[in-house]
Amino acid sequence: MANEMDITQLLEAWRGGDRHAVQRLIPLVYDELRAIARGRGIRAHPDDTLQTTAIVHEAFLKLADRSRLEVQDRHHFFAIAAKAMRQLAVDYARRQAAGKRGGGAAPVIDDIEVVPAPERSADVIALDEALERLARLDEWLSRIVELRYFAGLSVEETAQVLGCSDRTVKRDWRKARALLHADLTAARQG
Repeated sequence: MANEMDITQLLEAWRGGDRHAVQRLIPLVYDELRAIARGRGIRAHPDDTLQTTAIVHEAFLKLADRSRLEVQDRHHFFAIAAKAMRQLAVDYARRQAAGKRGGGAAPVIDDIEVVPAPERSADVIALDEALERLARLDEWLSRIVELRYFAGLSVEETAQVLGCSDRTVKRDWRKARALLHADLTAARQG
C-alpha cells in the first residue's frame, strides 16, 4: 500500500489545481484501484485483467478530467473512484443487456474491447437499481454501501469519511445490507 501521506499530499495539490499531481498520483493508487475493481466484481470474461485495467483507466480519466476534484483525503478519493467504477460497470452491463436485444456492440476503451460476463451483467444492473431505490429511501445507508462495498473501506475508514462513530457504521451497514437483500429478493420474485 502506498504511503498515505504521499497520497494525501498529492490529492491536496490536485485539489489546489496542480494538474501534474495527477501524474504522480497514478502510480501510488493504481494497484489499489485495480484491487477494488477486481474485488467488487468489475470484471470481464474470459480475460478479466483487461477489463479491470480498462475500468481503472477510464475511471481515472473521468476523475482527472474534472477541473477541480474536491477530495478530502485518501479514503474519500477511493470512495469517489469506486463510485466512478460502479457507474462504468453499470453502463457496460446495460450496453451488454441492450446488445442481447440487438442494441449494439461491446464498448471499447483505449482500443480494448470490454465484454462483461453475461451472468454478471444482470447482477450489476440489479444491484445498481437496488442501490438507487435505497438512496431514495435513505441516502445515508446508500452512502455507507458505496463506501464499504464499492470503495472497499473498512468500518473505521467509512466512519472517518462520514464523520461518525464505528458503531454507527456497523449498525447502518447491517441495516443497509438487510434492506438490499429484501429488495433484491423481491425484485427476483416479482
